[in-house]
Amino acid sequence: MTLALGCIADDYTGASDLANTLTRCGLRTVQTIGVPADQLALPEVDAVVVSLKSRSIESSLAVSRSRAADKWLRGRGADHVLFKICSTFDSTDAGNIGPVMEALRADSGDAIVLVTPAFPETGRTVYMGNLFVGSVPLNESPLKDHPLNPMHDSNLVRVLARQSKTKIGLVDLATVTRGPDAVRARLGDLAGKGFGAAIVDAVFERDLETIGNVALDHRLSVGASGFGLGLARALVASGRVRAGASDAVSDVPVGGPAACLAGSCSQATLQQIAKAEHVMAVLHLDPEQVVAGRDEARHALAWAKERLKDGPILIASSSTPEEVAALQARHGRDAAGHAIEQAMADIAEGLVQSGVRRLVVAGGETSGAVVDRLGIPGFLVGAEIAAGVPVLRAVGAKNGEMLLALKSGNFGGPEFFSDALELMR
Repeated sequence: MTLALGCIADDYTGASDLANTLTRCGLRTVQTIGVPADQLALPEVDAVVVSLKSRSIESSLAVSRSRAADKWLRGRGADHVLFKICSTFDSTDAGNIGPVMEALRADSGDAIVLVTPAFPETGRTVYMGNLFVGSVPLNESPLKDHPLNPMHDSNLVRVLARQSKTKIGLVDLATVTRGPDAVRARLGDLAGKGFGAAIVDAVFERDLETIGNVALDHRLSVGASGFGLGLARALVASGRVRAGASDAVSDVPVGGPAACLAGSCSQATLQQIAKAEHVMAVLHLDPEQVVAGRDEARHALAWAKERLKDGPILIASSSTPEEVAALQARHGRDAAGHAIEQAMADIAEGLVQSGVRRLVVAGGETSGAVVDRLGIPGFLVGAEIAAGVPVLRAVGAKNGEMLLALKSGNFGGPEFFSDALELMR
């Protein structure tokens, strides 16, 4: 296998988002869970997205795991590696974007790294270094209340500088609109002045194409799925990849019972749960009981087993930002988050043991905990359910054929759960 593009994603739903984007652009793509074992048989593909659960862990662990993924991808011929981060730049002042970027830059030998989380298709744009979510700056969006990584500063030059040792510069929109050569000249000027990374403005898809073109001159880039779009289109335009319709996921149905799990507390997911209540049985877990170590997961499984024969079910641990804040105040942020993630993983494991082979999971941390518990080493990327969310067919799963959808909290329309199940036959 000789890869045209290697990618390292800092969470599982973000990896699915990126893999979906690359597939739509014509790249044959596989998403793996962690660095693949040597014995895992992968098909011949153009791109591999290695999914890590490293966004909110201790930064030294995030660095070591990312470097291991980078080494594996480079060993399979990937000359360029994208470190895929969230389009809302989820991180704290301690990292993990800066520390991972600096370690991978040192390994790559690049003088300067292009960085942008812009993805206009999903409403994420960057102007004068400031990240916008729709029409509002990041710090005025619902992400200011993120339970793990609240974002209170929209200026990404400042955000990245606080978690990096290198100087962070800016390639503004005026430069990007003048084309690849203008961006190259600006990067050369910044590198000559000792800057190790540059936030790059992007408001339109054509900006991403310009950025992707320039990024292929380098061995490393950092960004969201929009950056993947730019890289993929540049690879196709250069002739390094021959675009073709993806045949990664066949139309052979899996069948059997279907279930949905929701751990995200985003406004979008809360609205999607409310809509799902009109078409399927929904159980709301009591987070206080989950964190207290009661038998909430066991009770949820008993509830599910009684209803799976009648159609899809949904089990949600999602709460409003105010409820989450109160829970964290009583039990601690990390303890509360870990308890809920593990409860959802327990439930997923029990559902699969009960015959569920079609599983929809909402929430990045929840998705990571579920996939880790199920021991799925990789996925083939299929049809798009919503922007950034594809159907995934498990590769090498110990429980046999499975279809999954892993959704970042803010993604998808109001009918997401029903839309997903309609495509997961």
